[in-house]
Amino acid sequence: MRLEGSCDCGAIRFTLDSPHPHPFNLCYCSICRKTTGGGGFAINLSGANKTLSVQGREHLKIYQATVQYPGESAPHQSPGQRHFCVQCGTHLWMWDPRWPELVHPLASAIDTPLPTPPERTHLLLDSKASWVEVRADPQDRLHAVFPEETISQWHERLGLADEG
Repeated sequence: MRLEGSCDCGAIRFTLDSPHPHPFNLCYCSICRKTTGGGGFAINLSGANKTLSVQGREHLKIYQATVQYPGESAPHQSPGQRHFCVQCGTHLWMWDPRWPELVHPLASAIDTPLPTPPERTHLLLDSKASWVEVRADPQDRLHAVFPEETISQWHERLGLADEG
């Protein structure tokens, strides 16, 4: 599915192809919560990085969070690069060199109508803010940490891959 997205002020517009366009993945980690706001979570999609086309690239800024996972002795810079508009602050997508073929746009930055997911995956619930009330449907899956199922596996399991 071809996705079109933009920032709030319109300084940045982008397109990319996504074989996994269902906005199912609600991430409650502190980085997503603090960089995107909203309901205490971010909803990330998956797309093909080689298809990403950006207008207004001069308005992009990259943020790399400091992370420290349980069992690690010291914090370090995340390799994940979160892309923002410097004009309005909209968080647009995340790219990580560990998976260079992928780009993860935020559903909130996508202007194309997205399909409704038949279920959702709530992840990193151990990191959610105390004020956030998880609103999960009976078919939703809840995970304290990262689920083992990837975005592509989720779409494949439900017969939704390459739809659109």
